[in-house]
Amino acid sequence: MLLSALAAGLAALPVAPALARQVPHVNGIYGGSPDQFEVTSTQTTFGAATTDLLRVTENSGVCETTPDVYQASGYGNVSSTGSLWFWFFEARSNPDTAPLTIWLNGGPGSSSMVGLFDEHGPCRLNNDSTALDYNPYSWNNVSNIPVGVGFSYGDQTVGTTQEAAADVWTFLQLFLNDTRFSKYQENEFAIWTESYGGHYGPAFAAHFLQQNDAIANGSITGTPLNLKYLGVGDGLTDPLSQYPGYIEYASENPYHPTVSQSTVSQASTAWNESGGCKDQITACYNGGSDDTCSTAQYNCNNDILSPLSGDYDVYYILAEDPDAYPPDPTDFLNNATFQSQIGAEATWQETNTNVYSNFADTGDWMRNSRPDLEYVIDSGVRTIVFDGDADYILNFKGVEAMVAALQTDFSSEFNQLEFTNWTVNGEPAGLYKNAGTFSYVRIFGAGHEVAAYDWGNLARGEAALQMFSQIMSNSSISST
Repeated sequence: MLLSALAAGLAALPVAPALARQVPHVNGIYGGSPDQFEVTSTQTTFGAATTDLLRVTENSGVCETTPDVYQASGYGNVSSTGSLWFWFFEARSNPDTAPLTIWLNGGPGSSSMVGLFDEHGPCRLNNDSTALDYNPYSWNNVSNIPVGVGFSYGDQTVGTTQEAAADVWTFLQLFLNDTRFSKYQENEFAIWTESYGGHYGPAFAAHFLQQNDAIANGSITGTPLNLKYLGVGDGLTDPLSQYPGYIEYASENPYHPTVSQSTVSQASTAWNESGGCKDQITACYNGGSDDTCSTAQYNCNNDILSPLSGDYDVYYILAEDPDAYPPDPTDFLNNATFQSQIGAEATWQETNTNVYSNFADTGDWMRNSRPDLEYVIDSGVRTIVFDGDADYILNFKGVEAMVAALQTDFSSEFNQLEFTNWTVNGEPAGLYKNAGTFSYVRIFGAGHEVAAYDWGNLARGEAALQMFSQIMSNSSISST
């Protein structure tokens, strides 16, 4: 199951033109302050959710064209006024026993259908944004996958990762107790995330494990999730560890500097000076108020993240800003015929400004999700962190610093290891480390949306599928 931005929010309102891709870009600042744009009403005009808990359009013939592979799209009501969109794709092989995977994109407030159409879904939007092409490297080759939020609607009150986790748990309870999907209750379950998913993935996994414990001890009723796998790609997890990575990556990465050394020096000063970015994030970590954390988000993104990107696309530094690839799906997804085919009831948007504003107001961006990640790893969930080496906005310098800071049962062993060359069908594809049930891989030539890119003689998504397949077969990363 691929849940496209399900956790990001519940609404589908017009998007401010300043927003683009997965990380909102507000008045020239990636991850800028919500005070810089006007927030619209906190409730959609589409009306309250209907009384049917799960509304489904089956086998629309859109996206997954493999014969006899089932798909379903529709809505699950997580409250009396909130409907979460999902799109389910059955595994192309052994669907009854294949794991069930939920996919979450970033933002916060962005749609996971970015992952569906740009990266690892059964179809990809072509470069002209006019048609869907078959994807031979889809992750539903080996897993049942649902996708979610861009068509969702209802109240937009979610403002923290923990609140989002509760909504997704509610949705999954509806989904797994519907007669069409109840057969997956015992299947292995996986969460795969990207971007702000560095918060979502660890926090959702931790919440699901805690809910399972509560079911087991009788304090709540529900259907436990057989959570076995977690994947976090190009993710924001531990800002205090990760923000120095912008300074390092801007001046030293596998391709080219992104800015002049004077700009790097200015950002370094902004990080290190008394009361600077480092001190502000530290204050947020140490019981900081919503205002403290929200201010840290604005100042650090204004003084460090945004200026260090230079003239290059923050999602793929081999292209100048803005990169036209991957294609923008907005017009395609808002075609009335297409929406009717899949049962969509709202206008699609890549990012919801209200949900983003809610998260920024609580300072969720600068909160630390590393303890959740450590808890999940030590709970026995096979976990992988991965990053594309051409991604700036959540670059491997910062992500690898976060990984090095982990304190888990496997961290001592992991930090003593050297990187091993990773090959896919004999082709160089990246570098990796494995320790216990934890893996990390840095993927060559990939931008922020790892599976959207090719490298060398490898096709788009080929390396990402090998990574996904190995983890989902309960194996560590290895070369082929």
